[in-house]
Amino acid sequence: MGANPYIHIPKESWPNWTWYAIECVIVIAISMITSSKITDSIEAIAELPEIQNYVFMGIVGLIFLIWYIGIRGFILKKKILRNKY
Repeated sequence: MGANPYIHIPKESWPNWTWYAIECVIVIAISMITSSKITDSIEAIAELPEIQNYVFMGIVGLIFLIWYIGIRGFILKKKILRNKY
């Protein structure tokens, strides 16, 4: 008896883009939690609630860019978008 050539191998059939999506969701969640802690600790922002959302999203964007361009791009040497054809 020989091996079945039509066997299912999960590593080869798992879509590769889902790992990028999972990583992106984790980075956004961590940056939002960190940003909320930072904006809560700054007393000057508590007095001006109309700019609080801009500061919050600015910190989220900064952490997101630091991860994808700084840490992932230069330190880990991983391409952000790459073709796997």
